[in-house]
Amino acid sequence: MKDTLTTEWNNNQKLLRTLISKDSTHSAAIDLCLKQHAMVHRSEVSDYHQSTLEDPLWNNITEDIFRDFVNSDHGTIARNMWHSTRIEDITMNLLVAEDIQVFKTDNWQERLNTTIQDTGNAMTNQEVIEFSRNVNMPELINYRVAVGKKSQQIINTLSYKDLKTRVSLSGLKAIIDQGAVLDIEGANWLIDFWSKKNVAGILLMPATRHNLVHINQSKRIKQKLIKRQRDK
Repeated sequence: MKDTLTTEWNNNQKLLRTLISKDSTHSAAIDLCLKQHAMVHRSEVSDYHQSTLEDPLWNNITEDIFRDFVNSDHGTIARNMWHSTRIEDITMNLLVAEDIQVFKTDNWQERLNTTIQDTGNAMTNQEVIEFSRNVNMPELINYRVAVGKKSQQIINTLSYKDLKTRVSLSGLKAIIDQGAVLDIEGANWLIDFWSKKNVAGILLMPATRHNLVHINQSKRIKQKLIKRQRDK
């Protein structure tokens, strides 16, 4: 059964779809989008001083739970949160703001202790396990916060005209050129998917809904692993 906070978020997301489509409700749409986005990040990302949908994921979490592989459908919390954060970083910065990825600043790749920089869409189970074993957990949390804060800044600057603009073609090219999405089967379908969207569409899916999908998946992994530990 969905909790009250999730139900409220889903209802607000439906409202956002309506508000974001009209010039007359642009200001309300931006305010709601900022709130919806804030709720799928840690509370420190924004000025909304309340527990978010992501906050409980990190409560009392151990490194083992963060890194442990459940199965091919769920993977690991590490991979889920990496994937959703990279997707947001890529789409909001390269496609919406036409700016540098957060990942390309502040030495994030070294800090994260990872050799990969793509979204992880085409990872094998073994690659998920290897990535999850090595990635720096506190720095992945910090990277996610940095991406969330940058997205809040971007959303706050968008005009109604911006929302109706198709995503940047140069940005789509940059995604492949920079290795943010691998140009292989299992990953490059994302380019075609994003190419059909305008900026409003990016806000509605990668920046908000997509994050919630992987937060919920990560919470299910956490519950499974806690139960597995108790049953030993």
